[in-house]
Amino acid sequence: MSPIREASPGDADAVVHVITLAFSADPMTRWCLPNPHRYLSAMPEFIRAFGGHAFLTDSADWTADGCGAALWLPPGREPEGDRMMAVIEEYGDPRIMADMPAIFEQMDRFHPKAPHWYLPLIGVDPASQGRGLGAALMRHATERCDRDGLPAYLESSNPRNISLYERHGFEVIGQIQSGTSPVLTPMYRRPR
Repeated sequence: MSPIREASPGDADAVVHVITLAFSADPMTRWCLPNPHRYLSAMPEFIRAFGGHAFLTDSADWTADGCGAALWLPPGREPEGDRMMAVIEEYGDPRIMADMPAIFEQMDRFHPKAPHWYLPLIGVDPASQGRGLGAALMRHATERCDRDGLPAYLESSNPRNISLYERHGFEVIGQIQSGTSPVLTPMYRRPR
């Protein structure tokens, strides 16, 4: 098992690359960015807009072997929503643009208003999946949430990952979907 360590701003490129690999077959991500070239061009910028603040708040975690990473946002930090939408508008499949505002509105509706930790992105290089790296990343972060006495929130973009999150105390609290989009599953975890 690879120990978890903090990723510094100097590690950002390597972390972004791991998450880009991890999301290469993600249903929601590839619905937005089905063209491989456009995906590889857009995803690093999208990751930085969605979870990049984690590098500034000591809440970017990655495995010591560099094969897995998680970007957590502490209370008071939010993704750069306008920048995320700009990336989708520039690189995304034009056929899905009409559905994007409804998805973002639903995400906002489920997102807790009280202080909480938010997990925009977690991923493991597909070549290293099945080794427990995702579980180690989740365990590390949920221990931090529990120490802080704060809940945690995420949206699962891949139904295969829901059981991992449930094993770490997250509960499904709804469903986000618009038009032809895959389902995003909002999940909430109370502190222990």
